Amino acid sequence: MKTITKTIDELPSSLSESHKLILSLQQELAAEKVKYGYLIEQIRLAKQERFASSSEKNIYQADLFDEAGIESEEIGEPQETIEIKNYSRKKHPIRKPLPFDLPREKIIHDISDSEKLCACGVHLSRIGEEITEQLKFIPASLSVIQHVRYKYACKPCQETVRIAPMPILLLPKTNATPELVAHTIISKYADHLPLYRQSKIWQRVDVDLPRSTLCSWLLSVSELCEPLIALAHKMLLTENYIQADESPIQVLKEPDRKDTSKSYLWVYRGGGTVIFDYQETRGGYHAEAFLKDFKGFLQTDAYSGYHFVEKNSDIISVGCMAHARRPFAQLAKLAKKEGLAVQALHYFKKLYDIEADARNKQLSHSERYVLRNEKSPLILEELKDWLLSHLTKLPKQHQMGKAMNYVLNHWSALTSYLKNGSLEIDNNIIENLIRPLALGRKNFLFMGSPKGAKAGATFYSLIATCVENKVDPYRYFCAMLNQIRHCKKEQDYQLLLPQNIILN
Repeated sequence: MKTITKTIDELPSSLSESHKLILSLQQELAAEKVKYGYLIEQIRLAKQERFASSSEKNIYQADLFDEAGIESEEIGEPQETIEIKNYSRKKHPIRKPLPFDLPREKIIHDISDSEKLCACGVHLSRIGEEITEQLKFIPASLSVIQHVRYKYACKPCQETVRIAPMPILLLPKTNATPELVAHTIISKYADHLPLYRQSKIWQRVDVDLPRSTLCSWLLSVSELCEPLIALAHKMLLTENYIQADESPIQVLKEPDRKDTSKSYLWVYRGGGTVIFDYQETRGGYHAEAFLKDFKGFLQTDAYSGYHFVEKNSDIISVGCMAHARRPFAQLAKLAKKEGLAVQALHYFKKLYDIEADARNKQLSHSERYVLRNEKSPLILEELKDWLLSHLTKLPKQHQMGKAMNYVLNHWSALTSYLKNGSLEIDNNIIENLIRPLALGRKNFLFMGSPKGAKAGATFYSLIATCVENKVDPYRYFCAMLNQIRHCKKEQDYQLLLPQNIILN
C-alpha cells in the first residue's frame, strides 16, 4: 500500500478536510485489500492446479456431481456393502468371469486311490467338481505369409510364359499385412506407444522393423483412408446436432512456423461419427469452414472462435454446463467452510440429478425432453436469481464474481439444451474422446510433420468413431484394411465406415 506522509503544515486545518483524508485512506486500504485477496486467490488456484487432484469433487460434495452421459469408473473391482445391525461390512470383491470364447486348458487334480476309500471300507463316489480359473498370457505369435505363384511355359516353342497374377496387397513392395499395420496403428494411437518403442519391441523377437518403416506404413495407409474421412465429414454435416472442441498439439516442420508453435486438432462429434481435423491455428475460421453446410444445434464451450454462429441463423448455439460449473468446483476446493461456491454446486447437482435420472431410466429423447422441461426450468430460475443476488456484492476481480458472470453472460446458450431431448447438458462426451490424444501427447510429445499430423487426425477419427459405435478398433482396422484397396465408388467406402462395417 502506498505510504502517505504529511508535515505539520500539510495536515488538514478543518474537521471536514480531516474526514476527507480519512475517507480517502480507507478507500485506498479497501482497494489494496481487494487486490491482496485477489493475488492470494490466484496463488492458491495455481497451487491447486499444479499439485492437487484434478477431480472436481471436494470435501463438501463427495457424491455431488456425476457427469451426465459418462458412467463413473470403478477403481479396482466392484464391492458390495451390506447393512448389518447399524454398521456396514464389505464383502470380498466379486471377480468377473473370464471370456467364454477363450480356449480352456484343463489340469486335473485328483486325490490318491487310498484316499478314495472310506473308513467303512466303501469306495467314495465322485459327486461333482470345483473349477478355479486363471488367466494365462501367451506372447503374440508371428507367422509369415508366402504368396507362391506358379509359372508355366511352353517348352517346345519356348515363347509362352504365364504366371498367376499377384493379389492386390495393402502396401505393395512391403512385408506389411493388414493385421500388422492395424496393430501398429492401435499401438500408437489407442495405446499411446511411440513408433521407436514399437521398433524395439520387434527387435526382441528378431524382427527388423525400423521406425522409419513403420512411419512410412502409417503415412501410406492414412492416404488410403482419406475417402473414408471425406465421406464421414459429409455424413456429419447432415446431422441435426454436433459437438465441437479443440486440443493443442505440437507439429514440426510446418512451413514458415517455429517448431515450438502450437497447432490444433479440432474435433467434431455427431450421429455416431467423430472427426479430428488438423489445423495450424486455433482461428475460428477453421470451424466455420468445416461446418459451412451444417444446420442444427452446435454445442461448444465459450471459446470466441465459435462466435461465427451468432451470424448464422441456421445454427443454434448450445453451451456446456460442465464449463460453467468448473470454476465453482475449483473454488470449493479452496474453501475452508461451505460458502458461495458450494451453494452454487448444489444447484448444478440438482440439474445433473435430472440427467442421471433420465440416463438410469434409459429414456428416449422425447421422454428426456419432457422430464427436463418439467423439472429443470425452475432450478435454472432459482440459480439465476441466486447469481444476480450475490454478484453485486463481490469485487469485479474476485474469481467468484468471474464464475458468476460466465454463467449469466452465456445463459441463453447454457439453457439451450432444454430445446431438444437429443442434446446433452455438457460437452463431456467429446472431451472424453479427446483424452487419448492428451495421453498420447505425453508419450510422443509432437507430430513429426504436417503430413504426420494429418495421418494422426485420420486414425484418431476412425478409432473414436469405433468407440462411439462400440466396435473393437483392432478388429475394425483388420477388416477395413483387408478391403479398402478394392473400393472403387462411394458406396464401397460407405460399407467400410466403423458404423457400417461387418466384422467376422
